[in-house]
Amino acid sequence: MARLRFFPVSYDVAGRVLILAGGGEEALAKLRLLLRTEGRPVVFAAQACAELVSLAQRHGVTIHPRDPSVADVAGAALLFVATGDEARDGALALLGRATGVPVNVVDRLDLCDFAVPAIVDRAPVSVAIATDGFAPVLAQRVRAAVEALLAPDFGRLGELARSVRGSVGEAFSGNAPRRRFWSSLFDGRAAELALAGDLDGARRAALSGLASAQEADNEGVVWLIGAGPGAEDLLTLRAQRLLQRADVIVHDQLVPEAVIDMGRRDAERISVGKAKGRHSVTQGAINDLLVRLAREGRHVARLKAGDPLVFGRAGEEIAALRQAGIRHVVVPGVTAALAAAADYAVPLTLRGVSSSLVFASGHGADGSEPKGWPEVARAGGTIAVYMGRTAAAETHARLVGNGVSPSTPVAAIENAGRADSRALVGRVADLPALAVRDDIAGPVLILVGEAIAAGDFAAAEPIAPRADTPASLLAAE
Repeated sequence: MARLRFFPVSYDVAGRVLILAGGGEEALAKLRLLLRTEGRPVVFAAQACAELVSLAQRHGVTIHPRDPSVADVAGAALLFVATGDEARDGALALLGRATGVPVNVVDRLDLCDFAVPAIVDRAPVSVAIATDGFAPVLAQRVRAAVEALLAPDFGRLGELARSVRGSVGEAFSGNAPRRRFWSSLFDGRAAELALAGDLDGARRAALSGLASAQEADNEGVVWLIGAGPGAEDLLTLRAQRLLQRADVIVHDQLVPEAVIDMGRRDAERISVGKAKGRHSVTQGAINDLLVRLAREGRHVARLKAGDPLVFGRAGEEIAALRQAGIRHVVVPGVTAALAAAADYAVPLTLRGVSSSLVFASGHGADGSEPKGWPEVARAGGTIAVYMGRTAAAETHARLVGNGVSPSTPVAAIENAGRADSRALVGRVADLPALAVRDDIAGPVLILVGEAIAAGDFAAAEPIAPRADTPASLLAAE
């Protein structure tokens, strides 16, 4: 995983001196930025361009016709160097470090203590976009996209927050209830009034909502959220929003860290680690955990791979929450069958070929799950067998034993929906070979049916070693 060289922070410069060394165009750009802060810029330039002189005069900024000395820099908040002369830049960077003042040297990353991000200014709200100094043009492109997303008056929400911050602090004793109030505030009537320019009305609406918010604060909730097949960009917008609101994230083994990290950094994270053969937490214990957390008044994101209602045991958790009287909401996710079909353009239903689709569990191939899905395959429907690799031989026996032709097309998709998705293709007759392959590490979904032959498997591998190409493996004998 790539790591940040520069740690992103917001630095308090209110009322403090900001030293700028340089008088050319780069210095002019820096002065424009510094004038947007509450700091006190002071310029040192033996020669300053006319536009910089004019800007400094308009804002009462002093320009000293020389380089700064140790005495000038000592006690300053920050030192910006933009002389354009490598030797002077290096000497001034050393001077800043000698006085303990953080230094930024334009276009000299090796001399910088900090980098200046591209900034979207909606004061008192700001958005900083940084690329560790390596791609400023990319940062500017991202900035343009963010500028388009945030209305020019977006900063009024920050003004609203500042006006009621003291009252909110007095009303709630902990961080979690305060955070929940702020979340509801920015989604409600007060925010609408603020954005419309009625800051007084917005403040009154915010304060009037404090009492009801205090009463409702003790109510916990469990969001059963589908994390999809693993790719972060397949998470729904609703799931992203609720992850940011959750106090606790209770997640399964198959949910990638990158998806969990889309929640708040300060949210508690609890792995319940359920995976085939490694049930570190029983389902009953998970049910009890969700009930306990919600009764503590916490907002709980129960994060499940795929869709919660498709082999996610959400039904058992919902029953436990319902019995305990806990408020709960289900947020759908992209299930593995749909992700696998999308990866390889497989029509799960196809006019004139297949008009039905069944989701089946490979864990139940021995007959422990409800019967009927082999009959659907025999009648021409499409079957999606979840968690199917280790039970591939049993699935083969069950299909063939119920009259499904051994030549029926099959595709086994490893890591469906992810960047490392991989397809192996063949026929029902090849399924026993899938169970004994030792080159498969990720979860496997098996697609069975005549419609599978219409998928795009040009780059697929055969399930079993054969002389045919993958495409011909899908052709009926």
